[in-house]
This record gives sequence, structure tokens and C-alpha cells, in this order.
Amino acid sequence: MDTSATMRALRQESLDGPDGLRLIEDAPVPDPGPDEILIRIVAAGVNFVDISQSRGLAANGSRPPYIAGIEGAGEIVAVGANVADLRPGAHVVGASIAGGAFAEYLALPAAAAMPVPPGWTDAQALGMAVSWPTAVAALRQLGRIEPGQTVLIHAAAGATGQTAVRIAKHDGATVIGVASPDKHDVVRALGADHVVDARSDDMIAEILGLTAGAGVDLVLESVGGRSLAASLAVARPVTGRVVVFGLPGGEASITNWDLVYRHQVQVIGLNIGILIQRAPQIFGEVMGDLFALVAAGVLGPSAPAVHSLADGPRVLADLEGRRTVGRLALVP
Repeated sequence: MDTSATMRALRQESLDGPDGLRLIEDAPVPDPGPDEILIRIVAAGVNFVDISQSRGLAANGSRPPYIAGIEGAGEIVAVGANVADLRPGAHVVGASIAGGAFAEYLALPAAAAMPVPPGWTDAQALGMAVSWPTAVAALRQLGRIEPGQTVLIHAAAGATGQTAVRIAKHDGATVIGVASPDKHDVVRALGADHVVDARSDDMIAEILGLTAGAGVDLVLESVGGRSLAASLAVARPVTGRVVVFGLPGGEASITNWDLVYRHQVQVIGLNIGILIQRAPQIFGEVMGDLFALVAAGVLGPSAPAVHSLADGPRVLADLEGRRTVGRLALVP
């Protein structure tokens, strides 16, 4: 391995969110463990889980100080002693829940590495490790979407939301996207049948109106805060499912009284890291579906907005403030 001993990286030094990120020039280059690979980062994905970790909200998340970023793509430069099926020079994309991707090098569990598809750049493969499997699992393995059903997708202009819109339409669903007005054209262009203003005080009435009062069959709830109450209110009674996998809008509570007397719906929690760890068979199904969607052309190379590593704090602040559209990437 021909690398320097130190590298540039974004270090999370406090639980103050993006304000706690600092660019450092002398972070030690990690040594890969026996079951790990070391990759030279070409592009790192920016995800909402990075925000959650930066504020101490992610379960079992890293505590400051730590090198931030969970998703990275790049070239393998070294492999651990137990790694037999990956070789230096190959390009992979993967996620490390422990962090470390906002840097020049990342030690990544070999089991978490996926080959960058032929003809794709490393940056174009970002999403395959986090947002794409999240969308697949939320719609299919957990959400059990079927042709002819109606799905409501919050944050539909975001990276996971855009992926979910594409898959839901491919699966024959009627799609209602939720986004701020300046992002409605983006969501419509993806194929959404209807788009609702995320800031509307009449969101519940509007969505129920679009379903003739019946409610939606599936809600992809990735916002939290007051959005959760709206999601529960518009889900079809008894058979409606609400898959919850994000909370950038803040925590929200639901009681057993709510589920018995107000919202008789099925609430399902999704954390893709826990799914990988605790239900590997289901995750295998998710990845099988994902690669089939890629082969079918439903999912293709992403076109992330690319920013320098030094701009990372601003990029994450914009993501947290919902001022971004689609996938975001940082390059060392």
C-alpha cells in the first residue's frame, strides 16, 4: 500500500450538527482489519443519517470526535488478511455505520462493499449502499406495495424519495409525493401522479381528497415531527402501512390509545443498518431486488451535486435545512 500516513478529513468535534464539523489535514490513514478493505475515496455520499449522528440522535452512533460520513465509493488500495474475493484496483461502494467516509481513505467491512457497476463512475454509484436499499425495503419487503395501491412519499425530492418514486411507479402504484413547492416539478418529472406542498396546513385534507376519503395504502415517512401525525391520519384504516425511517423534522410520539382509537394502522420502523445486522436474509432480498431494478433500467447512474470536502459543513447544513434536491457528494 503506497499511501501517506495522514490524510484530509472532516472530523465531528461536537454534537452541534454540521457546525461541529472541522476540516483537518493530519487525520491518521486507517489500517484495514482482517475482514476489511481500505479504499481511496473518490466520492462520499451525504445522507440524513450523517445529520442524525452529528446531533447524537442515531442509535449506537459514533460519539465525537470521529471522522464523519457513512457512505463512500472509490478504489481498493489494500485488503485485510481474511479478504479473499476483493483485490486492490477494484472500485467499490459501501457504507460504514461507524463513519469515516468524509476523508481521503476509508476502512470498510469487506462484506459491505459492492462493485461499482461497469461503465459507472464512483460518484454515480453513490446511493447503492444507503438510500437505494432503504427505498426498496420500505416499499417492498416492509411496505408490501402491490400494483394498483396508492403510496405517499414524504421528502419525495430527496435522494431516497426520488428513488422511491421511480420504484413505486415501476411497481404499478399511484404515487403522491410530498415536497416544497420549488421542488414539485422535479417530483412530477420522476412520474409522481400528484404532488402535495410539504408546508401546507391542509395536507391531510388534500391527501384524503386525492384518495376519495379512503386514505393511502402505504406511507414512506422520512420526515418526523408533525409529518408523522399527518402520515397516520391519511393511512387507510386497518390495512394501511406507515414505514418510518427518518426524523429530520424532530421526534414525534404515538400512543397505544392512538393506535386503538384514532389510527388503526400498521406502523413499521426501518433502520437499514439494523436490517443488515439483524435480518441479513431480508437484506439479501433487498439487494437482489435492487440489482434487478438496475438491470431493468429503473435505477441508473445517479448524478449527484458534487462539492469539495471543505464545503461539507455547509452542504450538510443545507441538507438539514431541506434546501437541497437529490443526491449530494463530497470529493476529497
